[in-house]
Amino acid sequence: QVQLVESGGGLVQPGGSLRLSCACAASGSIGRIAAMGWYRQAPGKQRELVATISSGGSTNYADSVKGRFTISRDNAKNSVYLQMNSLKPEDTAVYYCNMKFGSNYWGQGTQVTVSS
Repeated sequence: QVQLVESGGGLVQPGGSLRLSCACAASGSIGRIAAMGWYRQAPGKQRELVATISSGGSTNYADSVKGRFTISRDNAKNSVYLQMNSLKPEDTAVYYCNMKFGSNYWGQGTQVTVSS
């Protein structure tokens, strides 16, 4: 049994910051997690990639968040984080964490709302 537990979403004013966290909880050993990432889905839109980080620490960002968001991971804690700065109203979405190890796992989603 594998579960990804997200936290850190909320309401923030434009220009503000939020930090999302996602931890993997498993009933047994899961070995090394390959890729971790964050995706988001705004109302009426398809889910899109925000950022990914490989097991070696290589990162990839959507053009819309480059320079504002930073993804990081803690392998000892099987966790991935997303530091979001200079938030814009268009960043409003449900954010999902993703981890790939054997299968593809998703978190339940956390709402991020950027509004004044």
